[in-house]
Amino acid sequence: MIEIPSDLNPDLVPLAFLLGTWEGAGVSDFPGAEKCNFGQSVTFSHDGRDFIEYHSHSWVLDNDGNKVRPLESESGYWRIDKNRQVEVVMVRDQGIVEIWYGELADQKPQIDLATDAVARTEAADPYSGGKRLYGYVKSDLMWVGEKATPEVPLRPYMSAHLKKVVTPEEVAEMARNLGDLPDDGIAFFR
Repeated sequence: MIEIPSDLNPDLVPLAFLLGTWEGAGVSDFPGAEKCNFGQSVTFSHDGRDFIEYHSHSWVLDNDGNKVRPLESESGYWRIDKNRQVEVVMVRDQGIVEIWYGELADQKPQIDLATDAVARTEAADPYSGGKRLYGYVKSDLMWVGEKATPEVPLRPYMSAHLKKVVTPEEVAEMARNLGDLPDDGIAFFR
């Protein structure tokens, strides 16, 4: 279920499905890089202003699902306008800054993004742009990323399936809301 916080900036309501901390796993595969399974933790948060703050950390997993080492980290800010156009400013730990534009799909929680501008430090690996698709599917967040370099045309390179993390505060709030249920718990389903 998608909840809309009462203090969320009204302009961000179409992006409310992103809010929270999400964790899960995915696959990374790109020519010239190690193919691996990875774990990921993503947080989308807000403070009442007209943007959503974004942080992502991923790590390589071994065959048993244990953390091996960090893979990549990125942070950024997401906005949406009245026409459902989404803009994202993102910074990656590899020395890359990106500006993404896209749109929120009509009648479903799905966002298609493409890079509009890319800046790289001298130490960054070659990178010329990308595309991403984010979707809220059966209460999970899924995404797939495509990447291009001067040597490799645009192609899928990472994807992940993430589940929402429930905080102790959210569990306590759910427990407080259970007071309206019948004592036996069964009558609720009759």
